[in-house]
Amino acid sequence: MALIKSISGIRGTIGGSVGTNLTPIDIVKFTSAFVTVIKKSNPNPLTFIVGRDARVSGEMVNQLVCATLQSMGVNVIDLGLSTTPTVEMAVIQQKADGGVILTASHNPMEWNALKLLNANGEFISAAEGKELLQIAEREDFTYNSVRELGSYTVYNKAIDDHIDAILKLDLVDPKAIKAAHFSVVLDAVHSTGGIAIPRLLEKLGVKDVTVLYGEPTGIFPHNPEPLPEHLTEISEVMKKGDYHIGFVVDPDVDRLAFIMENGDMFGEEYTLVAVSDYILQNTKGNTVSNLSSSRALRDISEKYGVTYTAAAVGEVNVVDMMKQTNAIIGGEGNGGIIYPELHYGRDALVGIALFLTYMAKSRRSCSEIRSSYPEYYISKNKIELSPEMDIPAILKGIADKYSQHDVNSIDGIKIDFPDNWVHLRASNTEPIIRIYAEAYTMGVADNLAKKIMGDISELVKTKD
Repeated sequence: MALIKSISGIRGTIGGSVGTNLTPIDIVKFTSAFVTVIKKSNPNPLTFIVGRDARVSGEMVNQLVCATLQSMGVNVIDLGLSTTPTVEMAVIQQKADGGVILTASHNPMEWNALKLLNANGEFISAAEGKELLQIAEREDFTYNSVRELGSYTVYNKAIDDHIDAILKLDLVDPKAIKAAHFSVVLDAVHSTGGIAIPRLLEKLGVKDVTVLYGEPTGIFPHNPEPLPEHLTEISEVMKKGDYHIGFVVDPDVDRLAFIMENGDMFGEEYTLVAVSDYILQNTKGNTVSNLSSSRALRDISEKYGVTYTAAAVGEVNVVDMMKQTNAIIGGEGNGGIIYPELHYGRDALVGIALFLTYMAKSRRSCSEIRSSYPEYYISKNKIELSPEMDIPAILKGIADKYSQHDVNSIDGIKIDFPDNWVHLRASNTEPIIRIYAEAYTMGVADNLAKKIMGDISELVKTKD
């Protein structure tokens, strides 16, 4: 079905033919290439952290990856069922040389992926990723003799280590959260959020927790991407009960969405806005999000007199920009919170702890906090890629047509109009072009997106 090699890792559907799907051969090849890249800068015996979400294919992929690492002399610390931010934290805490996260994030259960981390617990750079692909293509790697195989260790406390580090943050206040007596609903989509988040909530003093789909079976009960159209069940639960907030995470727990006490969506774009609001009330510093994220973070940043910067889409790009601008909070508008005080990675767990502290200390409801922010609406659309599509030519054609406006080409094409914007780019994780548009009303945003999609269709026809 698909194999996608990008800045976000090696992602594909399980089964099928070598080189066109994520097969065992591909898993071994790309894992071997990854080790080869790391060995070039660190010839010493390596230690890697490995962890996975609850996908049905996860155990099989885990065995292939761990065995391959050992065959190249890498000592493996296997976290088993874990979360992406937990693996990132474990690389730092265990002083490892790298890590591999086995998850296809928001993609359906047929997919899996290798997310590759450096010694800082961050995704490898674009340059390292390019080198990895070249090594894999040439199959330019060697394996160790029987006397030089790596060791294998299981470590079951990484999630607790991660949570303990969150509890030590100055802006996380478990006492205030406990005193607020919050009642919470969680949709864990039958993945590892059902393991990690209830533990976090318990340590934060939240006693009233209702969990939907908490068992980590890997059989997702609905589309696992935490978008409003996929969250109807938790919304209905919230409306029928007496709850303060609902949390929804994706399968690897690096994206976070809130459901308000009335069952309405807080808006995934506003997860980062709200957490940033709380951070900036207490600490002055710059902010970063990607080009496809809401203008609301820029507005909040201006309110506190700090600098907002937009980065190219992709966690590694956001992290790079955060380091360049000394940002104290950042992330992506898909519900990804990056809080460097903890680590440079999207982390739903720290987002939950920070936002519950904000609610507790402000003594405001979820909906009251949401109503304090500027109202923007984003229309998110996509076009399936087809062989006749010349993406560079399409992007250039759109840029030329709207050249009288502010056009940013660092990642696809973003056109800033006075009262709205549109961003189109090829996805790093799916064979699609994403078209995002934001405006003060959903109608205007939808119409703007449709207009650009119409422009693309005309450009494709012209090329035929």
